[in-house]
Amino acid sequence: MYNKFTVFLKDKQKICVIQAENPDGDSMGSAIALDYLLEGKEISLYCSVDIPKYLRYFQDWSRVTNEFDYKADGYIIVDTAAEILLSKLLDDTAIRNRLYNAPVLVIDHHETPDDIAFPHESIIEVGPACAELIYRIAKEQKIEINKHAAEAIFQGILSDTLGLTSASVTAETFEIAADLTKLGADISELEDRRRELMKKSPRILDYKADLIKRIEYSLDGELATIHIPWDDIREYSDEYNPNVLILEEMRLVEGVKVAVAVKTYPDGKITGKIRTSTEAPIADKVAGYFGGGGHPFAAGFRTYDMSYEDVVADLVKIVPELLDETNSH
Repeated sequence: MYNKFTVFLKDKQKICVIQAENPDGDSMGSAIALDYLLEGKEISLYCSVDIPKYLRYFQDWSRVTNEFDYKADGYIIVDTAAEILLSKLLDDTAIRNRLYNAPVLVIDHHETPDDIAFPHESIIEVGPACAELIYRIAKEQKIEINKHAAEAIFQGILSDTLGLTSASVTAETFEIAADLTKLGADISELEDRRRELMKKSPRILDYKADLIKRIEYSLDGELATIHIPWDDIREYSDEYNPNVLILEEMRLVEGVKVAVAVKTYPDGKITGKIRTSTEAPIADKVAGYFGGGGHPFAAGFRTYDMSYEDVVADLVKIVPELLDETNSH
């Protein structure tokens, strides 16, 4: 089933593993796991942005660099098949040319259609986490999963499933978690590492209080939105991602079905992160309206030349339609 993986690796000694420009725990876990799984290969881990501090609970996060390996024999893109999430990377003509002329394998678990324009092979299987898919690939292809790889895979799964509590989790996910535990991944130890890095300074806690006051509600409280302007991004993002600070709080407000955090940048770029309640599995469809994608309960998008007010106006229009469509099924 996953023979493409082994075929891709054949006759390749240098592999560059690429994350999208919005790295998260799942993409980090997937990339680091591949670093350990592909023993005997020369592996480089690439991301076009610096790894934010809140993701540095991964033991080997510092292996990820923004120096692209042009001499790699092949490239593996993890946790996305959406070209828009690779736009920063593809804006570099030299990198773009290299990816158009080198073997590329995409490994992803999102429902978002594969729209990457340059030639590539892909292994796409909708599921709780890309790291879970990498576990399956390793098992089927009889690749040894050592303790470090098991830890990275487990961390990726925990991140994308909110600690094995999201609606995407299956019985198989728990079976995989059990196997990873047998392989040496200690969930309590991994969670201790994460919590240590997730601690907030008094300054960040004050900022969170300010964010909470800025939440806006629409559609009789079913839609919660917040604007995170460039000044906030510049001042706080390296220390603590504003989206991570506020989105879960917004989603848990009584009556809220859709929560959206919108960041605006000086170059006209806008990014949105979406979380939805259990009765409104439409995050991927909301993101799709803006050209993004993701899961039914967690998704994101990027767009240009819109204002925060424009985004909210579109959300007010499309969210009721998507909720009605979901309820009618």
